[in-house]
Amino acid sequence: MHARSALFDVYGDHLRTRGSQAPVAAVVRLLAPVGIAAPAVRTAISRMVMQGWLEPVNLDGGRGYRATERATRRLDEAAERIYRRTRPAWDGHWHFAFVEPPASRSARSRLRADLTYVGYAELADHVWVSPFPRGELASVLERAGAGARTARADRVDPPPTEAWDLLALRSAYDEWLASADALVAEQLAGHDDADEAAFAARFHLVHEWRKFLFADPGLPEELLPEDWPGRAATELFTREATRLKPGSDRFVSTCLDA
Repeated sequence: MHARSALFDVYGDHLRTRGSQAPVAAVVRLLAPVGIAAPAVRTAISRMVMQGWLEPVNLDGGRGYRATERATRRLDEAAERIYRRTRPAWDGHWHFAFVEPPASRSARSRLRADLTYVGYAELADHVWVSPFPRGELASVLERAGAGARTARADRVDPPPTEAWDLLALRSAYDEWLASADALVAEQLAGHDDADEAAFAARFHLVHEWRKFLFADPGLPEELLPEDWPGRAATELFTREATRLKPGSDRFVSTCLDA
């Protein structure tokens, strides 16, 4: 687990309802049970400040860092998708973005990652498709210095679901279903304090589940097979995350109050 991604998990899953801020010492305490050492935490914080995700702030508990407005938007979007609180109804239309890519190779690479993250897939060179309009498209293009023309189609034959690797996604969900219980049990058994154990177990659970943000576009139910394992995987994640939350919350409060 990388310190940077662990920090996103902390700010998104634990600090968002606590002002999106915390003293450095509290963040170090929070990440210790998941194996992130203090020097790695401080290095990752410095990099996230330079990248515009965190900003320094003076707190009662000492010098700390707060999520920026840009980070808060991204964390809220991620939380909505992680916990799958809403499943929008599909109106049968497909949304296309004909992208004019930026000149820089690094910017093109970042653009591809961001378009995938918000739910698009590349159907053909520079032609990206999504079953839903994505409100983040404009900001993604602007950050990359790219442009795009968009179109909406009510009939695409055959449906462009082949733009996503659904076989690989199915395998990933099957693997999740086979390993999630063991992941939680290992963390619960590896800590003497019950609240710390619940925090570590839930942290690892959410961290692994978060990877589906980059793989699952959230296709409409009408386009998925009846035996789609993502449904059972979502039920398992929701059940375990809910069960572990009270103890996890107590551990977070202890670290922040220390």
